[in-house]
Amino acid sequence: MEQMKEKFAKLLLGEDMSGGGKGVSSALALSNAITNLAASVFGEQSRLEPMTPDRKARWRKEIDWLLSVADHVVELVPCQQKSKDGTNMEIMVTKQRIDLHMNIPALRKLDAMLIESLDHFKDQNEFYYLSKDAPESEKGKNKRKDDKWWLPTVKVPQDGLSDKCRKNLQSQKESVTQVLKAAMSINAQVLSEMEVPENYIEELPKNGRASLGDAVYRSITVEFFDPDQFFSTLDLSSELKILDLKNRLEASIVIWKRKMTQKDGKSTWGSAVSFEKREQFEERAETILLIIKHRFPGLPQSSLDISKIQYNRDVGQALLESYSRILESLAFTVLSRIEDVLLADNMSQNPNPQPGKRNNLKNDSQPNSVTTSPRINTEVVRTKTLSDLLTWSLDQNDFDEKADATDEISTDEDGNSEKPTVVTNKASYVENLGGVRSPTARH
Repeated sequence: MEQMKEKFAKLLLGEDMSGGGKGVSSALALSNAITNLAASVFGEQSRLEPMTPDRKARWRKEIDWLLSVADHVVELVPCQQKSKDGTNMEIMVTKQRIDLHMNIPALRKLDAMLIESLDHFKDQNEFYYLSKDAPESEKGKNKRKDDKWWLPTVKVPQDGLSDKCRKNLQSQKESVTQVLKAAMSINAQVLSEMEVPENYIEELPKNGRASLGDAVYRSITVEFFDPDQFFSTLDLSSELKILDLKNRLEASIVIWKRKMTQKDGKSTWGSAVSFEKREQFEERAETILLIIKHRFPGLPQSSLDISKIQYNRDVGQALLESYSRILESLAFTVLSRIEDVLLADNMSQNPNPQPGKRNNLKNDSQPNSVTTSPRINTEVVRTKTLSDLLTWSLDQNDFDEKADATDEISTDEDGNSEKPTVVTNKASYVENLGGVRSPTARH
């Protein structure tokens, strides 16, 4: 009870413990509380092992406290009521907001699936982890050579894992991949529904070319656009460079949307570019962003996303965004730990293995290009529910026909606007996650 009092006192004070009213909004305070709780409970998750009973109990208890706020976010809906004299009348009653009603249970299901996946490694004894102080000779060829050098080294038997253990790892990998894609979809949907803050807009340049830079701008506005060719011209060798490209693309899209909706042609936001060209540029930029997001799922949040979260005032959206974000982060971490073990197993069986991929959601063998087959239809991704995303099989020909059609539209040197895409559907993403397979078409 005392813990709960302290938790909700901080939320009511907006994290301003002086009580001077200088705290953050309720939405941001709630978002920060969920983020901090996940960080303190899960931490780095550097090993494939179950959560301790104390950590699991704390997580269940405190996340329930924070999510209880969603039970009181309601909307008015019409309802038929029969009076004493037998006549029917329509009245308005309160009901939990539809996006929360459908998606909080979905996220709870994903939460349970992740913890269950970790529990599957409770009694395994085939692989283990070396301490950070272990000698280099003991680490051998399994020593990490990537940017996560501080994580413990995985050790497997000399002849590799047993078939049973390997099958269990593959099964859990598929399950966690399903959770990751589901959480990514919910998070992306919620962020797309948040309004772009005025503070973010005020700092933008006046046109898309200034935001993107001449080289990237010319690559997007060419007459015949090919994502493979676009990525082959870029240096995506580091996380900072990828994030910078994402920030510039999102900024240019916001600029183009404002030009698209601006009625006053004399305004500094106005533009004489045709509607078709704006539509084409918007689609190309959105496609590039989608490819980046799914090829590099572990990227930090972009400037636009951070700004939306910081200035968001919708408590319901704050709940959905923060909960889905921490589940996405945990799923990505668990998936990486599973792939560490599979990589160690592969190296034990192959003395001279080919460079492996630590994450099947991105193609490490092509650092400066992206695989676009099957190609991704951005409109299909936006409008499908999460149940569809977990089971769909996208026909590549549908996207190729659309790409051929858009390639026929010419561009001009000053075109830098887009068609605004407004997502208004706040309905369910998941009704039943049980028994569905992990999709492959999105990646």
